[in-house]
Amino acid sequence: MKKTIRVIALSALLIVLCLSARAQQPKKVPLIGILGSSSVSDVARSQAIRHALRDIGYVEGQNIAIEERFHEGTSDRSRRAEVAAELVRLKVDVIVAAGGNNVVEAAMDATKMIPIVLMGQGTDPVVAGFVKSLARPGGNVTGLSNLSTHLGGKRLELFKEAIPKLSRVAVLYDPSTPGAVRELKEDLPPAARALGLTLQRWEVRGSDGFERVFAALKKDRSGGLFYQAARRLMRDNEKRTAGLALEHRLPSAFSNKTAVEAGGLMSYSADESDIYRRLAIYVDKILKGAKPADLPVEQPTKFEFVINLKTAKQIGVTLPPDVLARATKIIR
Repeated sequence: MKKTIRVIALSALLIVLCLSARAQQPKKVPLIGILGSSSVSDVARSQAIRHALRDIGYVEGQNIAIEERFHEGTSDRSRRAEVAAELVRLKVDVIVAAGGNNVVEAAMDATKMIPIVLMGQGTDPVVAGFVKSLARPGGNVTGLSNLSTHLGGKRLELFKEAIPKLSRVAVLYDPSTPGAVRELKEDLPPAARALGLTLQRWEVRGSDGFERVFAALKKDRSGGLFYQAARRLMRDNEKRTAGLALEHRLPSAFSNKTAVEAGGLMSYSADESDIYRRLAIYVDKILKGAKPADLPVEQPTKFEFVINLKTAKQIGVTLPPDVLARATKIIR
């Protein structure tokens, strides 16, 4: 009898010790991988992702860990995939593909298992082959499509309303960017015809091409500049172009408010803060067990119309009151 009691007591003690050991084991901290194209141009984006995650309770160093990798704009697809594979080897729980098509492709080349949350840069993810449909992605990819290159017609319309006398618009674009080329061929021409505008195409293939374009614009009598920041070349030179437009007293329309903050006249785009907030929600759902295949790809529902009134005064432009009344943000 005493022996039986001792056995029971010993068993109970072992159970208590095991439970105690389990309780003392540190809880696994989720590891989030952020994949971008450039460590220079994507720093602000990475910080915005961190802030959005913090707003819903994920604090780096406490209940999440974050690893970043950038492929630095290489044209070698295998090299881009290898950079993404570094995150796979780290066994991240989810990859945030914070960039254009190249970034998403690199993540998809590196893994078919780890969930990928794309932060769309304008391309239709179904057309690009990232998902089967917006409602039912079907694979390991889901996220957001910001419709950037599909908003060109609306951006052009607002540009004309802001500058009623506008008749000739110089469109700066990178011919190696499919979304920008498609926009220039399909979206902008019908919108321009309806608005009575003539579009002048200006290709930029390298960082040394911007000054040459502005030198030519002096002779070409363009009344405004339309700028689509899609891939790295255009993104990295966005603020520089805004400065050149200001220097040449040329009204400018951008797809990114950072260019307006740097001296551009206006921008129209999906609301960035809302995109980051929703991106964080996707990450949260996946970390809690949701499957990317079952999470519909979302499109923007909130948009930003930003005007730099200080720039308008510097270039001698008086904006109509009704246009100013529609702006979501005015820089004075």
